Amino acid sequence: MTMAKKKILFECQHCGLTTPKWMGKCTNCGAWDSLVELNEQQQEVIKLTSTSSPKGRSKARAIQDVTQTEVTRFSSNDAELDMVLGGGVVPGSLTLIGGSPGVGKSTLLLKVGANIAKSGKNTLYVTGEESEGQIKLRADRLNAAEKNLYLLSEIKLEQVMLELGERDYEFIIIDSIQTMYSESISSAPGSVTQVRQITFDLMRVAKERNIAIFIIGHITKEGSIAGPRVLEHMVDTVLYFEGDSSQELRILRGFKNRFGPTNEIGVFEMRNEGLVSAKDISSRFFNQNKSQPGSALTVVMEGSRPLILEVQALVSDSHAPNPKRQATGFDNNRLNMLLALLERKLEIPLNGYDVFINIAGGIKINETSADLAVLAAIISSFRDRTISKETVFIGEVSLVGDIREVYQIDIRLRELQMHNINKVLLAKKPKEHHGVKCYEVDEVTKLIEWF
Repeated sequence: MTMAKKKILFECQHCGLTTPKWMGKCTNCGAWDSLVELNEQQQEVIKLTSTSSPKGRSKARAIQDVTQTEVTRFSSNDAELDMVLGGGVVPGSLTLIGGSPGVGKSTLLLKVGANIAKSGKNTLYVTGEESEGQIKLRADRLNAAEKNLYLLSEIKLEQVMLELGERDYEFIIIDSIQTMYSESISSAPGSVTQVRQITFDLMRVAKERNIAIFIIGHITKEGSIAGPRVLEHMVDTVLYFEGDSSQELRILRGFKNRFGPTNEIGVFEMRNEGLVSAKDISSRFFNQNKSQPGSALTVVMEGSRPLILEVQALVSDSHAPNPKRQATGFDNNRLNMLLALLERKLEIPLNGYDVFINIAGGIKINETSADLAVLAAIISSFRDRTISKETVFIGEVSLVGDIREVYQIDIRLRELQMHNINKVLLAKKPKEHHGVKCYEVDEVTKLIEWF
């Protein structure tokens, strides 16, 4: 009688890659000495979470026979969060929210939990990082001590499940997923196996009991949520908090949403009473009071919301063989492309200068409509000439030097009109000006006429 050969499997503790052979460096994420051998029980967990469905086995049906289900939502009583979620919280959904330490994840969700509890829904806040006394202290500061808000200081998943059986909850907050562990898995809290199994169990509970669950995830030094990538695949919604803890404004951005758009952002302001929806945010990202060299305004679209941003540029003499090109809030590769275009088309000798670009307010620009403003700011700084704060630059710049149109120009012009900005440079004059004087600039060479 021959014994069955033991199956050996190693797993990367950074990204969750599984391989039958040990390697010093993970071929997926590049981490060194991160592969750990899994026992038979942990291998069964991987097999379960990879192949099982929370709804059980199902049979294929013709798509014409499938009845469309309406997605119901309830408000979190926070306008900015509701906007990012696509209109409100969906019962039975699993949402992952990440961000750097101190950015306000726990503060926001505690306040949201109190708002939902105030509307009559039983809400459970599970904390594995702080005691109940610490949460109560924060709740008193945020005016979040509501009757239907329950606290549970626990890191064992089994104890959380027992609590769910004693009371009907409609909203649950897990703070954080890396501190939770299951007694059925022989690995430390925060390990890839633990995170995978616990997320799977929470997903099953959310779907079966129709409970909306928000889980907080730690992030790595690279800025991504710690743990395996399967964590983001399993949840319904992934939200990231952006912003510096030393600044008042925070930005909540959606990266995945099965129930709504992923291009919306929420803007929050940190106050003594916690994170609140920022009011009149449009004027927070630019300064209209004083014109200075190296500053130009543009309008970008964040989802359905137009934002007027200030692009700042600094061009200074370089004392190094290779001049510095550095951008904050703007793509560095695109900056290098625009600088090469300036040297070629406008014959501006920037090879002996350091060039720095900054987008005021901590916003990261993800579209190309700010190209023209970046060029204007660089030329303004290089020639030491100011640009009027009544002038805005909107346009995408191509490699051949053409300036191209951008989408939703009507919405952008309406935003300018609301802030009494009466002059805009763009690729093509629109039919409706909305009270804003539009000047056509279809080539980069024509931009120099404004300096």
